[in-house]
Amino acid sequence: MKALKLFVLIMMIMCTFSIGAPYAAETETSGYASVDFMSNYVWRGQKLSRSWVIQPSVGITYGGFDANLWSNFDSDWKVEDTDKGQGKVTETDLTLRYSLSKNKFNFSAGYIYYALEGASDTQELFFSAAYDVLLNPALTLYYDYDEGQGAFIIASIDHSFNLGKNIPLDVGASASYNINNAVMGVDEEGNDFNNFYNGELYASVTFPVTKAFSITPKAAYSFPLSNDAKEAISSISYYGDKDIFYGGINLTLSF
Repeated sequence: MKALKLFVLIMMIMCTFSIGAPYAAETETSGYASVDFMSNYVWRGQKLSRSWVIQPSVGITYGGFDANLWSNFDSDWKVEDTDKGQGKVTETDLTLRYSLSKNKFNFSAGYIYYALEGASDTQELFFSAAYDVLLNPALTLYYDYDEGQGAFIIASIDHSFNLGKNIPLDVGASASYNINNAVMGVDEEGNDFNNFYNGELYASVTFPVTKAFSITPKAAYSFPLSNDAKEAISSISYYGDKDIFYGGINLTLSF
């Protein structure tokens, strides 16, 4: 896969930089591997699986740069022209990002390559800004310059409560807006549209098992924010689902 080959190349370059600059104490290198076991694959309000999924992820960070490779394994991928299902890797995404902080502002910009099964691959550029105050407001703009030829905006807030013994409860909410992005579906007239898309409420609790390993149960509820979004999400989602509750558990190892 293009995404996998590019990720391996980027990791090799980043590792070379980290080894070749042993005296640059201010530049830190770290990595992580994680896996989500989820009841369904839900992306921006779209239910893209019929049953449970496994979503492994691996990444490396060098200073403000990071590269991540993420995949989705669908346990019940629909076999073409039948109602039978089979286990299959249906998506592999490569994300490249650069982040920096200025006073209480946190900025990041990057690129995402979506390698998809049963659909055309596509690519996005994104820019995010967050402010480190109560509720941590953040705004992210995605621009799909490939298949979507449009933009998508997500505004979010979140807060973390300490349950004791370094166990955080994280809760949050987000709202999105579609700007003629064809990947996000079409309205009743079959056209891409400019309107609010989906809202989401989510919560998770992280249990640190060791300094490097944690377990995080999570749950979320997604719902459309406009009639255009109802039509688009229903036409894309399995079984026409629009209001979607889903959840699962994450295992993360940092190194």
